[in-house]
Amino acid sequence: MRLLSLSRAFLRAAPRLGGVALRSLHRVLPLREQRLLLSTPIFYVNGPPHIGHLYSAVLADALHRLRGLLLPGSCLRLTTGTDEHGLKIQQAAAAADTSPGQLCKHVSGLFQELFAQAGISFTDFIRTTEPRHQQAVQHFWTTLQDRGWLYRACYKGWYCTADESFVPAAQITKCPDTPGHSCKVSLESGHQVHWAEEENYMFKLSEFREPLLKWLQGNQHTISPEPFYRSVLQWLEGDLPDLSVSRERSRLQWGIPVPGDSTQTIYVWLDALVNYLTVVGYPDSHHAWWPAAHHIVGKDILKFHAIYWPALLMAAGLDPPERIYVHSHWTVQGQKMSKSRGNVVDPVVCFKWYTVDGFRYFLLRQGVPERDCDYFDEKVIKLLNSELADALGGLLNRCTAPNMNPSGTYPHFSESCFPKILDPVGGEASGRALTEDYELVSAVTDLPLQVTSYFEHFQIYKALESIALCVRQTNGFLQRHAPWKLHRENPAEKHWLDTILHVTLECLRVYGILLQPVIPATADKLLCRLAVTPVERSLVDLNFLPSYHGRRCPFEGRRLGPDTGVLFPRLKKWGGWQTETKGSVR
Repeated sequence: MRLLSLSRAFLRAAPRLGGVALRSLHRVLPLREQRLLLSTPIFYVNGPPHIGHLYSAVLADALHRLRGLLLPGSCLRLTTGTDEHGLKIQQAAAAADTSPGQLCKHVSGLFQELFAQAGISFTDFIRTTEPRHQQAVQHFWTTLQDRGWLYRACYKGWYCTADESFVPAAQITKCPDTPGHSCKVSLESGHQVHWAEEENYMFKLSEFREPLLKWLQGNQHTISPEPFYRSVLQWLEGDLPDLSVSRERSRLQWGIPVPGDSTQTIYVWLDALVNYLTVVGYPDSHHAWWPAAHHIVGKDILKFHAIYWPALLMAAGLDPPERIYVHSHWTVQGQKMSKSRGNVVDPVVCFKWYTVDGFRYFLLRQGVPERDCDYFDEKVIKLLNSELADALGGLLNRCTAPNMNPSGTYPHFSESCFPKILDPVGGEASGRALTEDYELVSAVTDLPLQVTSYFEHFQIYKALESIALCVRQTNGFLQRHAPWKLHRENPAEKHWLDTILHVTLECLRVYGILLQPVIPATADKLLCRLAVTPVERSLVDLNFLPSYHGRRCPFEGRRLGPDTGVLFPRLKKWGGWQTETKGSVR
């Protein structure tokens, strides 16, 4: 049983144990089960990166960081990179009056700079022009050939340069082009196609319908979310023609040559897909990692990853990847992003407007993998001000402000003020806590397992929604008891005031730990303010509100970290740019 299926069973069996359950999970998993390769697609370098590329990378990064918090010390890798071969690159370089190599180097550099700025925790950035990748692709090709899965044939059909693929006649339609003219386009992508006839190598894809169905029907969680799983099954019910896997080298020089045949270039998609093997040392040292691979891909490349790639792997004697996570696209004010419309959103500009963590949070909070999501400035500002600046930042500011917490410490919890047992007769606690306060403690106790489950099911937006709900409950707790009205000179009121602050800080500690995969810099700032050391930030050691359960709390009496200022700046729209103002503080 692999990592996630085992963790799912274990967490289901221990729904209320929090950190104890997570620590036990870490102990029972042998090291070999803790290996996991997460991958983004490798991004095509015919243009600079946009928010769709960043969304893929941030999704993968959040999953990678969460795994590290769940199983510290396990063997995790996150790979990304650039796809640099193909006819589109050759044509784009010619149009820019530069060489394909120079174009690839420049655009690949833009992706690397963006991901570094965005805090993507990748362990390997692969470029398909690297020698190690060429060697892996040619070995993979030779393996397919030696096993009898390739043959030469004259291929005739509609070819889409934009998609780098042949398109079946049933998937072609006419579309107006210029006045009085029309062109043929792919129904699926909307890109123009042209008729092509050439002799290529073909892969016997048609023989893999049953093996693919068996692979998918054996585990419905192989492709998530579920609507995309159903789509792949529907594709397999239709025609599955053999796949052209090479192009005439006279037409396409910018690519990896077919071994032993100087007239042919390996098809860019076969070339690109092998990157997932290249990064784990194929063909010599990949066995330790494969097939413990989870791919994060956009819905437009699902067929390549869920049909072509598994079939190619099976043909080469390898298992398909364990899971494929699929996400939809981003539109801008209801329209598809395109250069012609001039509405392509530049992530670097968004970082300047909203901060890196702010934009990461927006993408993961508003991005729903099952459907396309819409971007517009006002939505970003409203969300970040409400949930990060006001709710989370305001909560931290309130309970660490000198007038509220003059000692600058993690206050002590009073069991007499907040007893664990409610009064069985009146339904109220014998202390000063109310029913709603116990509901808050219950909600935050359940939150780590709830968030972990949502991540596992590729519903990060739901994980963030559940955190935001608990943050609102915690603000309600603080507002309900108004500790700023209590007098520290009165011993009874001091115990209750300290208990209110202790519970609030404990909630904030949980939120900071859980938000690390999403907003790492902001979460670090929050946890540093609470004096939570780096070795106390894993999910394994979370252990929420131990004093409430009669256990020692290591944070009680600890001095808080230095004041780092506003946790997250409020954003104000002014002249198309964002200006920072002070976060809300009572």
